[in-house]
Amino acid sequence: MIHAFQILAVAAFPVLVIVAALKDTVSYTIPNWVSLALIAAFPLAALAVGLPLHVAGVNLAVGAVALAAGMGMFAAGWIGGGDAKLFAAAALWLGLPAALTYLAVTGVAGGALAVSLLALRSGYVRPYVLNGPPWFARLAEPGENVPYGLAIAIGALAAFPVSPLIRALG
Repeated sequence: MIHAFQILAVAAFPVLVIVAALKDTVSYTIPNWVSLALIAAFPLAALAVGLPLHVAGVNLAVGAVALAAGMGMFAAGWIGGGDAKLFAAAALWLGLPAALTYLAVTGVAGGALAVSLLALRSGYVRPYVLNGPPWFARLAEPGENVPYGLAIAIGALAAFPVSPLIRALG
C-alpha cells in the first residue's frame, strides 16, 4: 500500500525539476538550492519506498558519472554550471535503466529547444516577440544562451516513470 509520505517523498523530484526548468527559462540560472534539494531528498525518497541498498548504490554511481560528464560539458562550454549540477542530481534519482531514456530524451529535447530558439531568434519571428514579457524577449535575443535546464527537465520527467524509485513504489 502506498502511503502519503512515500508520495510526498517521490513527488519532490518532479516538483524540483520543474522549478529548475522554469527558473532557467526565465532567468538563465538554476539555483544551487534546487540541485542540493534533489540530492538531499533522494535518500529520504529511497528510504520511504524501501529501495534496496544495492540499487541506491547504482543510482549513486549513475549520478557520479553524470556529474563527471556534466563537468566535462561545462568545461567545454557546452552547458552552464547549473545545468551540469541539475543533470547530475536528476541522474541520481533516475538510476538504471532510466538513465538511458534520460540521455536520449534530453538530447532530443535539447535539439528541439535549439531549433526552436533559432526560429524564435530569426529576423522573421523576433520582431513579434519583443513586445512580450522581458524573459521571452530575452529568449529571442540572438547570441543569447540556451536554457538547457528545460531540456534536462523534459528528459528527467520522461525517464522518471521507469526509475527504480517508481518501480519500488508500486
